[in-house]
Amino acid sequence: MPYGRRRFRTAAVGAVLAAAALAGCASGPTAGPVAPATASAPSRQEPEPESTPDPTTPTRAPAPKTSSAPASSWGGSPGSVAAVGDSLTRAFDACALLADCPEASWATGTDPAVNSLALRLLGAGRVAGNSWNLARSGARVAALPEQMARAAAERPGLVTVMIGANDACRPTPAGMTPVADFRRSFETAMARLRKDAPEARVYVASVPDLLRLWDTGRASPAARRVWELGVCGAMLADPEDLGAAAGERRAAVRERVVAYNEVLAEVCAADRLCRYDGGAVFGFRFDGSLLSPWDWFHPSRDGQARLAELAYRRITEK
Repeated sequence: MPYGRRRFRTAAVGAVLAAAALAGCASGPTAGPVAPATASAPSRQEPEPESTPDPTTPTRAPAPKTSSAPASSWGGSPGSVAAVGDSLTRAFDACALLADCPEASWATGTDPAVNSLALRLLGAGRVAGNSWNLARSGARVAALPEQMARAAAERPGLVTVMIGANDACRPTPAGMTPVADFRRSFETAMARLRKDAPEARVYVASVPDLLRLWDTGRASPAARRVWELGVCGAMLADPEDLGAAAGERRAAVRERVVAYNEVLAEVCAADRLCRYDGGAVFGFRFDGSLLSPWDWFHPSRDGQARLAELAYRRITEK
């Protein structure tokens, strides 16, 4: 979920060479332009453990586990898969520094070690000609209608949606996408799909819990060094700061992620052929082995495999 490609690339490579901290999160080279942004790190405070936000205690209830489509409307296996979304679906930083790795994508990848959703549903011989990864690294929900229109043009049997992390991962909480705008863009995207692909099934993944990500990586010197280069500043800036202001900032981001997930669940529930993941991705704990060693933010190959498992489980459940 990248920002500031050129400056970040220079800083990241410098960090790798100078400090053995592996860099990450920048605009994917093949992803198209993303507006640069710089995170201004707040001043550090002395640790105040009593003010530390508890990542296991939500500031609001997690998004409802909505079952939005009757099992009968999901019978059989789709003949094709289209994927829309952001760098999580492009498998950014899963294989190499600062690069998309679509072959490792949880949705449409061909890497047998990941065993993507498309591999599971279509079989290895049919993936290349019957799946399309239309996601773009750095994309926010405002880009989803155009992606959905492209997906609809392929008349896919199934469309996977994973979007929203970039809407929350801004340099500061003030830059996060308003919830009303998020809803409007997602509703428009679904309408675009239904215009040309009225019978396509849709799987919608929840936005990951960014607070849990912070809690997972904050004890790692490598993660902290990389995050300080500008990765998801709203949540990850000053990862060691346990003061009240930092806690409030992180809680605001988590609150917004929960709100986005509520929107995804509600809009999906209104469509008879849509299934929300019930908060499975939001609730999944990505430990260090499941995160990219280059940015401690995007899923590694193993993390992509876990996303594929979660999706397949939900799509095939009766």
